[in-house]
Amino acid sequence: MSEQSKPLALVTGVGPGTGASVVRRFVEGGYRVAMLARDADRLAALAAELPDTIALPCDVTDLAALEAAIGQVGSPKVVVHNAVGGAFGSFMDIDPEVLRRNFEINTMALLHLARLITPAMVAAGEGALIVTGNTSAQRGKAHFAGFAPSKAAQRILAESIARDLGPKGVHVAYLIIDAVIDLPWQRERLPDAPDDFFIHPSSIADEVFHLAHQARDAWSFLAEIRPFHEPW
Repeated sequence: MSEQSKPLALVTGVGPGTGASVVRRFVEGGYRVAMLARDADRLAALAAELPDTIALPCDVTDLAALEAAIGQVGSPKVVVHNAVGGAFGSFMDIDPEVLRRNFEINTMALLHLARLITPAMVAAGEGALIVTGNTSAQRGKAHFAGFAPSKAAQRILAESIARDLGPKGVHVAYLIIDAVIDLPWQRERLPDAPDDFFIHPSSIADEVFHLAHQARDAWSFLAEIRPFHEPW
């Protein structure tokens, strides 16, 4: 299959963990992958490592930049919104600007992304928009006041989009990751945690790919993944 005949996937928030693993999984699955993130050097290094990838340095909160990035690659068959803004602190401790910024990344960027890419999916009668989330989308713990409200809003927005687009042939799913992701800085933070305490980014990527390719008679909207011994 030639490069141009391969379907296109677009992934936001391509960092060294989940984002990069999602890119690798879709490349392995026969896609060209457009990669969006603010770190141009990281994207360039990943593009040099992986075939069929396109580096698009972009801040997803900048609508003009997001439009320009999508305009460079055309209409994707699958979009994964993995960009995330997070913070820790109580409602009295956080800078209110932090919550506003996280809302722009987590929720408003999803709105803009969906408005830009789903009309072509509807016209084609197929496509998938997968959003990565976490348990903050379902509950507001005391020290997540600068983060959880934006993820809860993101989940509800994704559900509204799913209810609109599902009957039009476009699958929208929200993946809750109830786990600590296996990254070097997390290992340093939790040096005594056993290996099976963490979820590996490649396992998340496998589930994202699965959601994007579910049969039409068995679409999921809300999916959850966690290590086998995680309390919930």
